[in-house]
Amino acid sequence: MIRVLLADDQEMVREGLALILDAQADIEVVGQAPDGQEAIRLTEACRPDVVLMDVRMPKIDGIEATRRLRAAAHTARILILTTYDDDDYVLHALDAGATGFLLKDSPRAALLHGIRTVAADQVLLPATATRRLVARLRARSQTPAPELATLTNREREVLQAVAAGGSNAEIATQLHLSHATVKTHVAHLLTKLDQRDRVQLVIFAYVNGVV
Repeated sequence: MIRVLLADDQEMVREGLALILDAQADIEVVGQAPDGQEAIRLTEACRPDVVLMDVRMPKIDGIEATRRLRAAAHTARILILTTYDDDDYVLHALDAGATGFLLKDSPRAALLHGIRTVAADQVLLPATATRRLVARLRARSQTPAPELATLTNREREVLQAVAAGGSNAEIATQLHLSHATVKTHVAHLLTKLDQRDRVQLVIFAYVNGVV
């Protein structure tokens, strides 16, 4: 069961999302927060697997709430849900530690897929936002990072698979490796490339032309 916390300042939005999510056999809404401050408190109290976090909220906005939750080492995956298709929101959300980014006008199927994706420790970025984001980041980086030279061929293959959105289980099947071996390779990649999490690995791979 995927435990979800809803954080949005609009009560009708929260209730609508709760109706959709609670109708799923594998998803349970464990709390609702009207602002970022309450989202932090309820995350500590309810220990959700996924926080569906709006960007613009009173007291503390969603991006700052994400940053504080990450700083406190909470394990919940943060899926930013917003009406604003703006590259700056994507950049700030990812920098704060969000695992994914989804627009509020996305269809119901995309919302459910997004929650299940981030709950499985995969990265979720809208395709259009990803293309624009990569273009902006590549413009800042003229040469590939020297850390790429430290990777083995297998580690580079795993990095490519992570950037393509694969879960550890999917990568294990694709590369004919054990699940434990894939986890080890991902841990090595995080260390060698000095990246915080899978989201940062995906961005690194795109920016440096690995994919």
